[in-house]
This record gives sequence, C-alpha cells and structure tokens, in this order.
Amino acid sequence: MSNNIIELKDIKKVFDDTVVVDNFNLTVKKGEFVTFLGPSGCGKTTTLRMIAGFEFPTEGEILLNGEDISHIPPNLRPINTVFQRYALFPHLNVYENVAFGLNLKRLPKSVISEKVKHVLEVVDLEGFEKRQISTLSGGQQQRIAIARAIVNEPDILLLDEPLGALDLKMRKEMQLELKSMHERLGITFIYVTHDQEEALTMSDKVVVMSDGMIQQIGTPEEIYNEPKNAFVADFIGESNIFEGRMAASMTVEFCKAQFPCVDNVPKDTRVDVVVRPEDVVITRPEDGQIRGVVDSAVFKGMYYEITAISGENEVVIQTTKSAQLGQEIGMRIAPDDIHVMPAGVLMNVFDGVITKDGRAAFAGGEYACDLTQLYEGSQLSGESTLVTPDGQEVDLAGMEVTVEVPVKAVSMSDEAKEYRAQGNIISFIYKGSHYNYTVRTAGEEDFVLDEDDLWNEGDYVSLMIPAEEIRLKRKQG
Repeated sequence: MSNNIIELKDIKKVFDDTVVVDNFNLTVKKGEFVTFLGPSGCGKTTTLRMIAGFEFPTEGEILLNGEDISHIPPNLRPINTVFQRYALFPHLNVYENVAFGLNLKRLPKSVISEKVKHVLEVVDLEGFEKRQISTLSGGQQQRIAIARAIVNEPDILLLDEPLGALDLKMRKEMQLELKSMHERLGITFIYVTHDQEEALTMSDKVVVMSDGMIQQIGTPEEIYNEPKNAFVADFIGESNIFEGRMAASMTVEFCKAQFPCVDNVPKDTRVDVVVRPEDVVITRPEDGQIRGVVDSAVFKGMYYEITAISGENEVVIQTTKSAQLGQEIGMRIAPDDIHVMPAGVLMNVFDGVITKDGRAAFAGGEYACDLTQLYEGSQLSGESTLVTPDGQEVDLAGMEVTVEVPVKAVSMSDEAKEYRAQGNIISFIYKGSHYNYTVRTAGEEDFVLDEDDLWNEGDYVSLMIPAEEIRLKRKQG
C-alpha cells in the first residue's frame, strides 16, 4: 500500500486568463510536514486552497489516498485549514469554538466533551474552556484555531501563514511549538509561508515557488546547501551570486579568477555561481584566490558582516573576525562551498510581427529595427519594403517573425515612451556587480534584463532596446 497521502498531478489554475499556478507536481507522504515557500503572489496560497477544496484546478488532478478529489467540495474532504487570522467566533468561548465542528456532526455531548478536553491538552490550554476569545493572547488564539481544526481528526491539516499576525518573539516560540505538535499528532501538515526561517525550522520537505511554478523541492538542508537556481539561492538565506564561466571541467571562473569546484560541467558553459557569506574565508591579500578592499563591516552579535569590493564585484562575508574599512584582504573559497548552476536567461525571445511603418511589434511595444536581416543581402526600399539581391521586392508588413533580444541590451526608464513596451518589475536578483530584473508587460510577456541601478519590485517602467540589438528571424511555414 502506498505511503503517499496526497498527490498533485499537472495542476494548473487560471483566473481571468492569468495563469497563477502552472505545471505543479507534488507527492506528500503520510505524516510529513511540507511547506510551500515563496514571495507574495507566487501561487502558494492558491495551491493550498485547491487542496482544501475552496478552489478547483483548471487542469490536473488532486489525489487523496489515490482517489481523485479535484472537484469535491471542502466539507466532504478529510482536510482542515487554519488561517492567518484564525477565524474564531468572538461570541463563543474556547470550549464552544473548539466544539463547533463536532456539534455540526451531532455527536453525543459526552463524546464532544472528551474530544475537546483531549485536544486542549495537546495544545497546552487545558482549563481554558470557559475563557472568552477576546481575553486570549495572539499565540493562545492561534493554538485554539489549531485545536478546532485537529479535533475533527483530519487526515491533513493545512496552515495558511498562521504565524503572520504574531510578533517576532512569539512567532519563534510558535515555530517550535508547531513542530512539536506535529510530532505528537502524526497528522500530515501542509504549511504556507514567505518566511525562510519558518520553512527551514519546521519542515520535513520544502517546496520553493516563484511565479506559480515549483523552483525546487527538497529537505531544508538540500534547499539551503544545494540550491537549484539563482532564485532559490537568493530567496533562501543570504548568498553571493556571480555570473561565471566554466574554464574547464571542475574549474569555474568568476570575479576574474579561476576556482576549483566539484561540479563537472562542460568547458565554456555560462553559469551562475552561488557562495554563501559564511563560506568566504578572509586571508592575507597574498594568500587569497582573489583580493578585495573592505567597504563596510557591521557587528551582528554572533559574527561580523563584511562587504569587500573585488574589481567590479561586491562580496559579502560573515566571519568572527573583524576588518577595518579600506583594508585590503584576500578571500578563499573551498571547492565544496562553490555551487554552480545553469545560468539564467541570456536571450529574450518573443513572437512578433512587422508593422506597415517598418517596426517590430512584440511584447506589447513597437521598436525600430534593421529589417534587412530578414533577407540576406537585401536593401530597404520603403518603410516596410525590401529589395532582395535578385531584384525581388518584398512587402514585410504583417510578416510574423521571431524576435531575439540579448538580456544586456534592454534598459529601463521611468518615463513612458511611444512605441516601447511598459511593465512592472516582478522580481530581481543581485549578482555581485549588477541587478538582474524580470519585467512583466500587460500582455503577460516577460523581459529579463541587467541594470546597475536599484529599482523596487512592483515599479512600473518603460523598456528601451537599441535598434541594432534586435534580432529578427522569419517564421517558417
């Protein structure tokens, strides 16, 4: 018999033509503590609501113990949910809140009393039966919400950012309490949070999400020590992320130096390199693999956080040793502490069409470009007309094309420009010497670009591309 309690297969959810969850595949074992982790708007709560039955998937299947429950209403699923705001009834006391679901089932009063007493002991609130909800602290209310959920003996308990309303000290205490409660109950927990510490502290398995898709699934140790891409490395903990190139198998080049590593990647492959700040060792300048000048040094209690400038790159170091501003230092990184992963997007690719005034229309904007690249050796004879080397005149208006734009060719402005695309910054990653941004247009097309300046997530920007950087290819067929 399978040990899997729930399976999500090829789940897709669309709201008003917007895809909010896509290609979601996950298997959860009985008794696991699984956390959906990601920034706001990444689709984690929507996925949780589909498991609960408050939303139905547009495509795909949700299996509970092998049975498809994708379109079964929530009241018929052996699943309970704890929300961030707890949703307790203020006019009922603790006992009445916890017993609410049992009363709906019309169980005998003696059975209800026994179950409520037991579950209050589980959440360490025995003797609170007659207390009013308004007299309880945030942590106590959170535990009452959990008690109300588990008293119905669900197969799965869903928790949607249940600690979000608590202060920092109580949140840390409740992280440990929840983990302990999970171990005592043996119920499968599926937890949603944007807090990396919560995910790493409590989970057996972490599902990192971004933009409606799974980026990585693994144990907390795997997620932290072996991130699959730059997004995971940047989102989980602190990281130095650099653009690099494989100089040879098991040798990577970044920060203008070559480092031995443990990744067997073909020579000349473009890569992203991740180094955790605690893995950078400060040495004398002559003993380092690279040198740098200390730009800042901040004492953080258990360690100093030092920023060094090495050429064009900024290197963050966490160490128990202090350093002086302006001091030259050497830096060494062990092969095991260098994580090499596939490089991010190097080229933006779009479907486009040539307009009658000779521009390329794509991704919600129109751009001047060199049309002669569509026919080798041709010359422009009108706004959208070419003459080929054999004298044939070709009207390009309406021609469907593939448009390629290098990441480094796109720039941003806060001024709206005619014919150019506009969109919102949906994410960005700092890569040592620059920021790597993703901008989404109104037509749901994504541009990836590099910029030196810091912008904010959500900023509405105009995109600019030099005509000579736009590469056009005729579509076949």
